[in-house]
Parts: sequence; structure tokens; C-alpha cells
Amino acid sequence: MNKTQLVEKIAAGAGISKVAAKKALEAATAAVKDALVAGDKVQLIGFGTFAVKEQPAREGVNPATGKKIKIAAKKVAKFKAGAELAEAVK
Repeated sequence: MNKTQLVEKIAAGAGISKVAAKKALEAATAAVKDALVAGDKVQLIGFGTFAVKEQPAREGVNPATGKKIKIAAKKVAKFKAGAELAEAVK
């Protein structure tokens, strides 16, 4: 499902226009992004949790040359499905 299809589903499910659904989706994703950038986590009970995890620097291997390389530390966004969502997907 792409963004357009998701907007259509939201509009149909909520009984609102596609324009309003698109604005709502964009506002929700922006709010999640802003929270993660600020270092907060976003918990949606029954759906899941979005959080930022720090990956430490580590040593890797270049598969083409076999040489060891240093991989810098970085922050990544993580999602952990909630119990309801995990059960529904089974």
C-alpha cells in the first residue's frame, strides 16, 4: 500500500475528504518525526512504539576487498509492534 492508497482508506474509514485525510496523515507523520528528532518515543497502545536507538561504532569488512573498515556510530528509528498488531498479523 502506498501513501495515496492509505489516504483513500483513511478518508473512507473516517468519512472525510481525501484532502482532509492527506492533511491528517501528513500531520501525524510530522508529529512522530518531530518527537523522534527530539529524542522522545511515540507509543500507540495496541499498535506499537516508535523510538530512536543508538547504534555504536563498530568494525566491519568490505566484501569486495576483504579489508576491515570502521563504521561510524549512528541513530536509527525503530518500530516495535504492539500486542494487538502482532496478534492480528499472525
